[in-house]
Amino acid sequence: MVQKYQSPVRVYKHPFELIMAAYERRFPTCPLIPMFVASDTVNEYKSEDEAIHVIERRCKLDIDAPRLLKKIAGVDYVYFVQKNSLNRRERTLHIEAYNETFSNRVIINEHCCYTVHPDNEDWTCFEQSASLDIKSFFGFESTVEKIAMKQYTSNIKKGKEIIEYYLKQLEEEGITFVPRWTPPVACKLESSTSHARRPVSPAINIPDSATKEGLNNKEILNTSSSPSEPTAGTPDDKLDADYIKRYLGDLTPMQESCLIRLRQWLQETHKGKIPKDEHILRFLRARDFNIDKAREILCQSLTWRKQHQVDYILDTWNPPQVLQDYYAGGWHHHDKDGRPLYVLRLGQMDTKGLVRALGEEALLRYVLSINEEGLRRCEENTKVFGRPISSWTCLVDLEGLNMRHLWRPGVKALLRIIEVVEANYPETLGRLLILRAPRVFPVLWTLVSPFIDDNTRKKFLIYAGNDYQGPGGLLDYIDKEIIPDFLGGECMCEVPEGGLVPKSLYRTAEELENEDIKLWTETIYQSASVFKGAPHEVLIQIVDASSVITWDFDVCKGDIVFNIFHSKRAPQPPKKDSLGAHSITSPGGNNVQLIDKVWQLGRDYSMVESPLICKEGESVQGSHVTRWPGFYILQWKFHSMPACATTSLPRVDDVLASLQVSSHKCKVMYYTEVIGSEDFRGSMTSLESSHSGFSQLSAATTSSSQSHSSSMISR
Repeated sequence: MVQKYQSPVRVYKHPFELIMAAYERRFPTCPLIPMFVASDTVNEYKSEDEAIHVIERRCKLDIDAPRLLKKIAGVDYVYFVQKNSLNRRERTLHIEAYNETFSNRVIINEHCCYTVHPDNEDWTCFEQSASLDIKSFFGFESTVEKIAMKQYTSNIKKGKEIIEYYLKQLEEEGITFVPRWTPPVACKLESSTSHARRPVSPAINIPDSATKEGLNNKEILNTSSSPSEPTAGTPDDKLDADYIKRYLGDLTPMQESCLIRLRQWLQETHKGKIPKDEHILRFLRARDFNIDKAREILCQSLTWRKQHQVDYILDTWNPPQVLQDYYAGGWHHHDKDGRPLYVLRLGQMDTKGLVRALGEEALLRYVLSINEEGLRRCEENTKVFGRPISSWTCLVDLEGLNMRHLWRPGVKALLRIIEVVEANYPETLGRLLILRAPRVFPVLWTLVSPFIDDNTRKKFLIYAGNDYQGPGGLLDYIDKEIIPDFLGGECMCEVPEGGLVPKSLYRTAEELENEDIKLWTETIYQSASVFKGAPHEVLIQIVDASSVITWDFDVCKGDIVFNIFHSKRAPQPPKKDSLGAHSITSPGGNNVQLIDKVWQLGRDYSMVESPLICKEGESVQGSHVTRWPGFYILQWKFHSMPACATTSLPRVDDVLASLQVSSHKCKVMYYTEVIGSEDFRGSMTSLESSHSGFSQLSAATTSSSQSHSSSMISR
């Protein structure tokens, strides 16, 4: 497996020329890097005007590896080749390094780049990326990989420290300024006339033959740079090391790399709103910085958030009065670490009454709003306390907990809430303080604990009786001044006291079911079921030509084919297909067919977009500029796997697909909108239709050609 590393942007608040003077002092050897024994110059090239300086060195390294491994490998030292391309005119240094020793068994490549800060020409940015691919190594592949990663990580940590060491050394010698490169007098006239039209190159890659054949300066300047070389970015699209430390915390170099690479993957594949860096980091921590696992659960969560409009829940949803009166929980200041503190008086809460009066979905939505508020408070506290705060503390008072709280539907609702929160808000609970746990608590804990992640479980602190008042109790985590009054403190707590929900507020099972459906369909998205032989179709009437039809849908189950048709005459009023009344698992799911069975394609209606096959889990956005007025039909059709033409035996993919959609039913969540041409003109980015990358099935994106209707579809 190839190991990769990508650094954040590290900023030196010194001019580029001074940084270069400090960097050169690392050679031929550096006492701050014990493994760096020596280096010899192999090739060197300088342009006539001294703007370009390319130097190639052979570096000798003493790797800290077990003596037995070195003996088996038959080497005491390993050699790397490092090629530095300095462009004083553009103020860039590009560094390429690769291993010479064991190059047929191990492939190591590193790219580094020093550039001028895009917003301050007196500052310097540094980035580096590397890859390690161990093909074979005498059966010690895993050991060598661990040694290599350990050595590389330790050197990364020293990188900035070494530059600053030599900057201090220069300062002690009285060197605090190095003048910028200026063209020689003979070249000034030519430079002044040609500089305006010369393309700015991020780096100039000097071929090996340049040092041997003596290319002149003009030929060197016309040499194109290698496409693999990294280029400097802007603060908008790259993470700064100081920003990471200030807002995200102290991360190891490899953890920084995981964050940057996952963030970059989202930027490249996800066309929607990119999650905040803190949010991405939580999912990485939840999977021990395994990028593949973190990406999978993050994509699933992004799809879930989008389908249920969770991003807007604080602005669009008001909790019912019953919750405001009888839900015994609320935010209460912060703990000693600056984390927001949430207080829940579970023992005083009538869980049965709340479930009977509101239903499971309303309770779930309320808990989601609490979590969204927690994320907002974490951001605020990060600014207030000047340090990263990404989680909150929850204090649960179990005084009054009894067998009434073990009512089965109530426990079922609690387990579902835990499941949803665990999947979509990982690493948000910093600490859980459970106070005054009664004898019945072990029964509840036995039911609940299997659904709680191991990492989360380690954050639980449980106190029986009044143990929380002793050593190691509440005062270790919460300041005395904010301990709630009901726990013996002096701070008035505004959390509702709970109490029994009046039975007059209870509702029937049918009323609750209808309310549950309403809760999850009060969004801009609609749910539809697609059956084999029964597509779901949406009619859009266009009065003005050149209007823009936009769509946004998620394939929740099965594979579908998406089509767009145009007809001059209106189809018959939509009829709900009889199949749609059966086996609908999503709230509000329906199946509507508009195209009459006697209609013929090409005579009664025409196809205006090429069919688009969409896989389960994919999220698709797009638009179509209409050419004619009339009636447009958006169609989601069941996708059947084509039979293999060369053999009568089914393919493995066909068998797996048939098992996956054995019910011959698909499910989509969709939203459509028509925008007038005058409102849409100029927004060319809106014309792009794409698979947004919520699913890893859409990780690879390629663009197809533009269709006659000016709608582009990319995957």
